[in-house]
Amino acid sequence: MSDNRIVMFGCHEAGWFLIRDLLEAGIHFDQFVSLSPEQAEALNVYGYRDFSDLASSSGIPIYYPEKYSLKGAKDRKFFADQKFDLLIQGGWQRLFPEHVLNCLSIGALGVHGSSDLLPKGRGRSPLNWSLIEGQQRFLLQLFLVTPREDDGDVIDFEEFDLNSSDDIRTAYYKNSICMRRMLLRNIPRLLEGKIDARPQIGIPTYYEKRTPSDGEIHWEEMRVRDIYNLVRALTHPYPGAYGAIQGSVMTIWKARIFDTRMIYRDAAYGEVVENFDGNLVINCRGGLLLVEDYELRSN
Repeated sequence: MSDNRIVMFGCHEAGWFLIRDLLEAGIHFDQFVSLSPEQAEALNVYGYRDFSDLASSSGIPIYYPEKYSLKGAKDRKFFADQKFDLLIQGGWQRLFPEHVLNCLSIGALGVHGSSDLLPKGRGRSPLNWSLIEGQQRFLLQLFLVTPREDDGDVIDFEEFDLNSSDDIRTAYYKNSICMRRMLLRNIPRLLEGKIDARPQIGIPTYYEKRTPSDGEIHWEEMRVRDIYNLVRALTHPYPGAYGAIQGSVMTIWKARIFDTRMIYRDAAYGEVVENFDGNLVINCRGGLLLVEDYELRSN
């Protein structure tokens, strides 16, 4: 497509599908930057996918950084030596330091989204948060990366539904489709210097970093729809929503709202009231939750 050197960053499952599709569409990358399985395990990178198979099949070299922050001495030398023109962020949960961005003759493309246009919804885990909040749409935005958090000028955006049946995996599928569309539209234009970028307007809001402890279900406090939203936002490839169930801890991978009118007057919230061949009906505030895939461990 051009003589420009393009480096693609990614270590997440959604980024793997994106890169596969871009390669099939004829986009050429000179280098992958990713994390090894050992690095991902040590860093607790949820949703990680090994990119070595993709790199090998496409004949693209892969670089595993000394540090996830890219601030190691080895990392500084690597980027100074490689002289990349364009960086594309395909799933990298760290800010890019100035020494990386300053080595790029064109710049870096990042993608971020929330239920509103940036600067609303900057920060961590926006798709998870949007499902937890019960949002019904997601605006995915392509922007020019700076060393700061999601504050670059916006180039393009795509919008998709967050349906009541979506979970984090299907949301990532939609995210990959929209990201692919934006990159295929804009990479050629960017390489030709024809990009029109617009500054973000408004007062920023930020999503906070999530940890596994944020996935706890509080049966006495949360309503059935809030529990359902938490389950679908934290299912595979994330650690899962979990709660205490009659002396055990249950991690729930798949559930649905079963009913909002049936009432079990003598049952506590968080109590299993029916069992249909291992499909459990749990009494919740505001209704019943049908749990279809779960794991139990001792409390």
